[in-house]
This record gives sequence, C-alpha cells and structure tokens, in this order.
Amino acid sequence: MSNSIKLAILGLGTVGTGVINLINDNLDELKRRSGRDIIVTEVGTRRQRDDIDTSIMQNSDLMAIAASDNVDIVIEVIGGTTLAKDVIMQAIKNGKHVVTANKALLAEHGNEIFAFAEENNVHVAYEAAVAGGIPIIKVMREALAANKIDWLAGIINGTGNFIMTEMRDKGRPFADVLEEAQELGYAEADPTFDVEGIDAAHKLALLASIAFGIPLQFDKVYCEGITGITLQDVNYAEELGYRIKHLGFAVRRDGQGNSDDAGVELRVHPTLIPQDALLANVNGVKNAVLVNSHPLGQTLYCGDGAGAGATASAVMADVMDLVRVLGSKSGDEQNSSEQNNRGHHVPHLAFIPEQLSDTPILRAEQMITGYYLRVHAYDSPGVLADITRILSDAGINIDAILQKPAHKVGQVPVIILTLPVVESQMNLAIEKIEKLETITDKVVRIRLDELA
Repeated sequence: MSNSIKLAILGLGTVGTGVINLINDNLDELKRRSGRDIIVTEVGTRRQRDDIDTSIMQNSDLMAIAASDNVDIVIEVIGGTTLAKDVIMQAIKNGKHVVTANKALLAEHGNEIFAFAEENNVHVAYEAAVAGGIPIIKVMREALAANKIDWLAGIINGTGNFIMTEMRDKGRPFADVLEEAQELGYAEADPTFDVEGIDAAHKLALLASIAFGIPLQFDKVYCEGITGITLQDVNYAEELGYRIKHLGFAVRRDGQGNSDDAGVELRVHPTLIPQDALLANVNGVKNAVLVNSHPLGQTLYCGDGAGAGATASAVMADVMDLVRVLGSKSGDEQNSSEQNNRGHHVPHLAFIPEQLSDTPILRAEQMITGYYLRVHAYDSPGVLADITRILSDAGINIDAILQKPAHKVGQVPVIILTLPVVESQMNLAIEKIEKLETITDKVVRIRLDELA
C-alpha cells in the first residue's frame, strides 16, 4: 500500500484554495498525526490557475476526476445541488471517500447520498457543512454518543448574526447593515438564503438528524427570516431584558400524554432570549450551538462559522479521519463488506441506518414558544383590557406588559411578553386582536425562548 493519500479538490474558490494553503502550511504536522503523506494530486477548476503547484493536475472535467485512479479522497467544495450531487455520486460509485462542505446538497439529498455510500462501502464526511470551524458534527456524533439529546439551539448563520449585532449595538437599520455585510463579503449579492433563514434551515436539518436519529427532512423545517425585524423591536427587547437572535431550534417533544403532539420541532426564526443566556453574547459573524443533553446538561460550542481558514480546518479534520480509515486497511480490505466499513467509522447520521426512527416532525401550528407581541392601538380607555381578555380567553398567560409613548398622535405601542403557548392558540388570539376597532396595524410577533 502506498504511504501517500491522494486528494482531489473540486472547486478552487475561497474554501478550495484555503484547503491547499492549509496542507502546504501544516504538511509536517499532518504527517506526524496521520503517519501518511497527504498530497493533492488533482483539482477541478474551470480555468487553468497559475498559482497552483505544477505537480497538481488541473482539469475542468469533474466527473473524470471523481473516477480517477490517482485519487483516494474527493473534496467537493463547488456548491449547488445539481453538478455537485452528480460528482459525489460518481466518486462514491468509484469507491472514493468524499468530504463536502455542501449543506444544501446534504439537507436536500443526503438520505440518498448516504445510502449510496453505505452500499459502496465508502464514507461521506461533512463537518464543514455546519458552523464552519466549530467541530459540532464530530461532537454530536462522537463526544455526545452516550447522551440523549433533548434539544439544541444555534446561531448557525454568521450573516444574520452580524446584522442583528450591528442593529443592536449601533442602532443601524436592517437595510443599511445588510449593504455593509455584502460589501464585507459576509452576504452574497442575493442574500436571500442568509436573511430568510434558508441557509440556517439546511444546517438545522443536518443537526437534528444527528441529534435524534431521524432521516433528513429539510422540507419540514419551519423557516422565518429577519427582514421584518425593526430597530424599534430590538430596542424594546433590550429594555425588557432580552436580545433578538436569529436561531435554529431542534426540540424533542414527548407530547405530555398526548401522542398527537409528540415529535420533533424543527424551526428557524428570530427569537428573544435573555440577555444573560449563553447565546446572547455570541456576536458578529460568530456561530454557536447550545446542546442540552442527558446526563451531560447544557454545553456550548462557539467559533468562526465561515471563511477560508475555519472551513478548510473542518474539511481537513474530515480528511484526517478518512486517512486513518484508509490507513487501517490493507489493499484487500479496501473492497471488503459494508460491515467492515462500519467497524472503522461512525455512521453518517450518528445512528445505524436501519435504526433511524420515523418520529414525526411537528407542524408549525403545533410549536410551543413564548411570544413578544407589539400591538399598535388608539390611546383610548379599555384597549388594554380588550387585548388581555382575548389572550386570557385563548389560554395565553401574560408574563409582562409595557406601554410606550405614542409614536403617532393618539396611537400607542403596547408590548406584551407571554409564557409558552401552542402556536395555533396564538394564531387565533392575534386574529381576534387585529379585528378590534381600536387596533391600528398588524400585530408584530417574535418568538421568545428562555433556553432553560
């Protein structure tokens, strides 16, 4: 068996170039840790690059690279869900292990990809797909393997966190901060995936599957962005002792005796959390994931969620794991049974594939959270009583009420915090409040969670 492990890198953008630089910078360290020479033999790129070592073959035919005999591990960092999927399936078919940073691809097609990898006795590693340089996938699949995870909450999109931080700390409006995020390279020219929560939903689908041993179900994640958050609400939240963060939640619910309400909540949305909560002070473009498990309790994982260095670090962590798998087998064993592959590596979604459960994903109206409500009303007698009566009739308990000075002549904003309630009850209550003649605008609602 050759003493070298040969890598192909498909895509030479920020991450692909970062991987090459990391290997060059830490070559001796990598060999000391793995006992093998780790070399890049081929790269997939649309155009010839003069800054790439001449010993590395450059090729625009990604499918050919994925089938090459000169490659042991394929690193996919081209993004997208079409060509990337085809290339990964080609690599798997040809017995190559795969490392990918492609959260959208895995969230939408991971069940198929992982099953195909099992059939072909190879592994698809994806630490870089969630939270950049934070080793959250490894932690949940390995370090917490003996724990039952009850829930997790995460700041898993750095762009959204940067925007919310700037709005709070500097009093800047959403549109202004978004423009700066684009100029700094934190947000794309089309920022929809970031600000509407789609990127976070992709990552949450992966985390939830690992946490609860369920198939990937991105299409069932409730997703709400931050485009509707105003400075007014950011300031009111601060005044009440809370901060607004764009969070992803995966929560296991036992139904409390009602089997119809048992299942898993998968939701991404702006959330009020206490100012002293662990996630409240994770600012800027940082990512963080808070995991509540038994018997360990709450643990927080925080760090850079994007960028060349952070993502390349996660990619190479996966490569190092796979190098050890390859190094532990003789040439004959490389083509042995699926059972042998399992003996050398953690299952893709942390649970043995046939043990994944069919636990239902709860619908949006079944979610349970607290609420922040901002109600604009005419400044007249009885208004507050009408609002509180409607909430009480709906079985909603009020935790705090704040009436602010009028923004318009004769109109006042009323801020209400509620205790946790089923979403369907809140929907009915808001519908009735908005029908009151004294209410001047749509009710603004933001979910609230104590993270306890």
